[in-house]
Amino acid sequence: MIKNNGQTSGSENTANLSRHLQQAAINTPDLLAVAVQKSHRKLLSSPSKRLKTDSLFQSLFPLALSYQEISFSELDKRSDKLAFALNQFGIKAGMKAVLMVTPSIDFFALTFALFKAGIVPILVDPGMGVKNLKQCFAESSPDAFIGIAKAHLARKLFGWGKESIKFSISVGAASIFGATNLTKLVKKYPVNKSVYPMVRLAEDDMAAILFTSGSTGVPKGVVYSHKMFEAQISALKNDYQITSGERDLATFPLFSLFGPALGMASIVPEMDASKPITANPEFIFAAIEKYQCSNLFANPALIEVLGQAGTNTAQAATTKLPSLKRVISAGAPATLSSIERFSQLLNEGVEVLNSYGATESLPLTKIGSTALLTTSEITDNGGGICVGKPVNGVDVRIIAITEESISQWHSNLCLPNGIIGEIVVKGDMVSQAYYQRPSATTQAKIADSTKSDGDMVVRHRMGDLGYFDDSGNLWMCGRKAHRVETESQTLFSIPCERIFNTHKAIKRSALVAVTRNGIVKPLLCIELNNAKQVNNKTTRLQLFKELASVGEQHQQTKLITDFLIHPNFPVDIRHNAKIFREKLAVWAQQQVASQATKGNE
Repeated sequence: MIKNNGQTSGSENTANLSRHLQQAAINTPDLLAVAVQKSHRKLLSSPSKRLKTDSLFQSLFPLALSYQEISFSELDKRSDKLAFALNQFGIKAGMKAVLMVTPSIDFFALTFALFKAGIVPILVDPGMGVKNLKQCFAESSPDAFIGIAKAHLARKLFGWGKESIKFSISVGAASIFGATNLTKLVKKYPVNKSVYPMVRLAEDDMAAILFTSGSTGVPKGVVYSHKMFEAQISALKNDYQITSGERDLATFPLFSLFGPALGMASIVPEMDASKPITANPEFIFAAIEKYQCSNLFANPALIEVLGQAGTNTAQAATTKLPSLKRVISAGAPATLSSIERFSQLLNEGVEVLNSYGATESLPLTKIGSTALLTTSEITDNGGGICVGKPVNGVDVRIIAITEESISQWHSNLCLPNGIIGEIVVKGDMVSQAYYQRPSATTQAKIADSTKSDGDMVVRHRMGDLGYFDDSGNLWMCGRKAHRVETESQTLFSIPCERIFNTHKAIKRSALVAVTRNGIVKPLLCIELNNAKQVNNKTTRLQLFKELASVGEQHQQTKLITDFLIHPNFPVDIRHNAKIFREKLAVWAQQQVASQATKGNE
């Protein structure tokens, strides 16, 4: 059982993620731990050096890049000082602290300081929306709020955590809205001890609360234990073969924290991590080249952006990233075309490792791009997306689709290979509970076995559907909530959509259910590559006829004969890939009702 408020579950207290930083500071004190990229304008001294830009201002004042750096020894000492200051300020072990700080040296130092002090960081995705953020803070009841000026402004405007927050700290700005400035706080509480006495906890104790993005439902706080973090570090070492001394171009804050824990430098580009599609590819390419990064973690949206920029035919040659020996992609299924395009930037033999998982459990499976690209024919014919084989220490099973909770695991729940069902996982990197969400925990968790100390081991229901092939590869078929059940057949989102996505006019599609005369029917919402080419009734009807013909060729899509063109799919900000099918379903039902009304007039 995961405990909080300084209480442990009874096992030996030896766990703390920060021990890895301390070890790196001992083993490689002078090695680079973190570098943060910053852009700024500078005046060119010679007109002959002006860049070809769209404006005189940009020509005279082009963007220049600089970097803030810190070594492992300096980061360890900095986090020690912050841990001492937080304690003297009143924030103690067992308390919870919201951390809303942009990727920076302060972000790394603060996170490790919180871990060292046994203070539970609460991490949220700012892109989830104001309403969801307020709900997250109400559920997690933080004792402290540590954030940049924008975060404190929002805290005040929207009343985030006003019932529970007792301590406020501002980062990178003067004291604001009653918050104490971090720099002043450290100066106010100088310490005589050189090393902070790191809090040692049981491996199952709560280490952090990470909220899901809410892209497929209401955001929920996932309780991370120290065991989960340790298992993720082990997977990165063993399954992804990351070694000390490497340099990672880190585009996702949580993953970037694993850098110092692995003895790997985290190079943070200037970008909005919550909106990777807006990243400047030149900044990222520049950081990779400057630090000769060997690893890149990028979600599918960023893979697409970088691939497009690096293979731009207007350039003299394709951009090359020869220092990279590994690229890790996670968060959503990447399209095969974007992976193939991005792979042109890499040396021969360097793969894009696609990982499957979720906030509740990551990584679970992986597959290299070489093997993945051979599955395109199966995917295009409705076989789902191959996400590879489970990583070491993860047990993945498929059970029958049901909305009912399952209290106890037993082996006869498992389905045979080739049958689509819900994906269920077990392993040390799998979360055991949601924070303050007992009903969600009951729905998503299945009790499996009891450990010697009396704690229960659980399996997690992913809410995703899939199946195993006879080679042990897992194939994803979409979210359980996105399936469409008709009187004669159940249709699954990814297999059906990928069949229609083969049509050259289709950018992406989304399967939804609509009701006509009391009968549930499947309908396909489509977003076009070029809406101007289908701008009248004749061309729309021709397109729909072609799509119906495509659907007739496959058993799983024969029932799909209704199509609607949507101008711009609602998608999540972070991945730009997770389609909000729930919103599209409401829109489609309104369109169907409107058509029925016009038909009756």
